[in-house]
Amino acid sequence: MRILNFKWLSCKVAKMSKKRELPKRLKLVTTVSDNCELRFNTSRPLCTNIIQINMPVIFCEQVNSLEISPTSMVAAAGFQHIRLYDLSSANPDPVTTFEDISKNVSRVGFQKNGTWMYTGGEDCTARIWDPRAAPRTRCQKIFQVQAPVNAVMLHPDQSQIMVGDQSGIIHIWDLKTDQNEQLIPEAEASIQDIAIDPAGKMMAAVNNKGNCYVWSLSGQPPHPVPKKHITAHSKYALRCKFSPDSTMLVTTSGDCSAKIWRTSDWALLRELRRDTQRWVWDAAFTLDSRFLFTGKTFSISWQPSQFFQSLKKPDNFILLFTGSSDSYARLWNIERGTLEREYCGHQKAITALAFKDQPV
Repeated sequence: MRILNFKWLSCKVAKMSKKRELPKRLKLVTTVSDNCELRFNTSRPLCTNIIQINMPVIFCEQVNSLEISPTSMVAAAGFQHIRLYDLSSANPDPVTTFEDISKNVSRVGFQKNGTWMYTGGEDCTARIWDPRAAPRTRCQKIFQVQAPVNAVMLHPDQSQIMVGDQSGIIHIWDLKTDQNEQLIPEAEASIQDIAIDPAGKMMAAVNNKGNCYVWSLSGQPPHPVPKKHITAHSKYALRCKFSPDSTMLVTTSGDCSAKIWRTSDWALLRELRRDTQRWVWDAAFTLDSRFLFTGKTFSISWQPSQFFQSLKKPDNFILLFTGSSDSYARLWNIERGTLEREYCGHQKAITALAFKDQPV
């Protein structure tokens, strides 16, 4: 069983459309299928720190999902395990490891206070975990379905988990009653991702045919009512996420693009793509909804401090980060659709993304 070793790598910066200084304390962290985590100072063209994640290649070909907890722990979901890392530490070893899972873990997320974690995976289950419990009792609940699970999303009121599987069913799992309802937006179309806006009023899902479905959520417990069908992409859709202010929805796809939709009328606001860009696997908005971070075949994690305080004026540029199968992370101006910078440091594709708008 071999552990990969890595050396320091540099990154390149693309030509800016105009000369602008980016805040110096903003950091970018990426993890990819080379089992390596890189931290970038986005104001400079060089990688500032590199951390090898000690994952045997035989067990972790890539990271499928990343999530940052309220306590600044990073959960990395992979093959047969979830591992928690301390984002504020340079220690490459996981703080906690969750195992006894037979297949890939597709998605991971945290309860709003970080007291428990939820996952979905190819073993046809959604699970709730307690990181504080003894190893054998960490898995607190298991929700069994009949097909591999691609997506799990906790409602903001913490009462339901939406579970999307490869058969095309969205299971609405009521955590209080342990009962569930089923929603089938499109027959025989695999659910790839589910998103709920922060206000808990809208839900979106994308499938492997490139379609996006939107529902309004109302009542107690929240009940979905069909609202909009969008032919979002020409190929496989991968992720969808609402902005924190609920005014935008981003969808990413195997057609090498990320698209931003305006939720007021569901019109296409911006399409972001690059000739060398490949599948876009993930995306994340900043807290003020003025920035979006997207990823392609990758995993990426951001920890900014006072970065956004310098962007209050209307004429300041609105940004998006993308990570690609070509191993580049890119900084985009959303409003203008221009590429601001490129960051290079990985040798393989980027596979997942997470963002947290607070210093570490």
